[in-house]
Amino acid sequence: MLIREWMTRNVITVTPDTSMMKASKLMKENGFRRLPVLDGNGKLIGIVSDRDIKEASPSKATTLDMHELYYLLSEIKVKDIMTRDPICVQPDETVERVALLMIEKHIGGMPVVDEEGQLVGIITDSDIFKVLIAITGVRSGGVQFAFELENKPGTLKPIIDTLRELNASIDAILTSDQTGSDDTRRVFIRIVPMDRAEENRVIEAIKEKFPLLYWARARVHEMERPA
Repeated sequence: MLIREWMTRNVITVTPDTSMMKASKLMKENGFRRLPVLDGNGKLIGIVSDRDIKEASPSKATTLDMHELYYLLSEIKVKDIMTRDPICVQPDETVERVALLMIEKHIGGMPVVDEEGQLVGIITDSDIFKVLIAITGVRSGGVQFAFELENKPGTLKPIIDTLRELNASIDAILTSDQTGSDDTRRVFIRIVPMDRAEENRVIEAIKEKFPLLYWARARVHEMERPA
C-alpha cells in the first residue's frame, strides 16, 4: 500500500505571511488540524498545526480588551509559529512506514512531496485509520477469528481448509507479532457474512478444532485458550 493511494490531494495551504487568524479560520471551516506552508515558488517550507495556534494564542485570563486582542492576533503570522522543515514523505513510500514514523515522532500528519520538494498531498492519522478499515474488511461485517499459532510454515493451512469445507469465504487474513515471542504469531481471519445459523456452525467447528483466542461479531467474545 503506497501513500499516493491514500493521501489527500488538492491540499489547502497557507504562506508564511498568512495571519494566524486566517489559518485558524481555514482549519475550523475545513475540519483540518494542520496546514502546509508554501513559499512563493510553491515549495514546502513548514507546517502549522492547531496546537501551534493554541500555544500562540493569549490565555483566556488575559487582561487585554477586545481591540488589543484583535490587533495582537492579526499581527501574528504563520511564519512566527510554524514548524520549519517538517518531516515529509514521498508518494511511493508505504503506508506502514508512515504509520511507524507518526508513532515514533509523535505527529498526526505529514506533507507528501515529490523529488523536487513540491507538495503533492498530505497523509494523516485519519487516512491511516481508513487503511486499517480497508484491510481488515470490517465494513462487510462477518465474523473475525483470532488465533495464536506456531511461527512456522503450514500452521495456517488446516484452518483455511476447514473454513473452505464449511463453505465460509475468507474476507481478510492479517498476522501480528504482538505475542512478544519468536515462536508464535497472532493470526486474524475474517469471513464474509453468512446466515446467522451458518455462522454459528462455523464458529463451533473452529472452536472445537483449533486454538482460538476469541471470535468477534458485534463484540469480542473472549475464550480460554486450550491447555
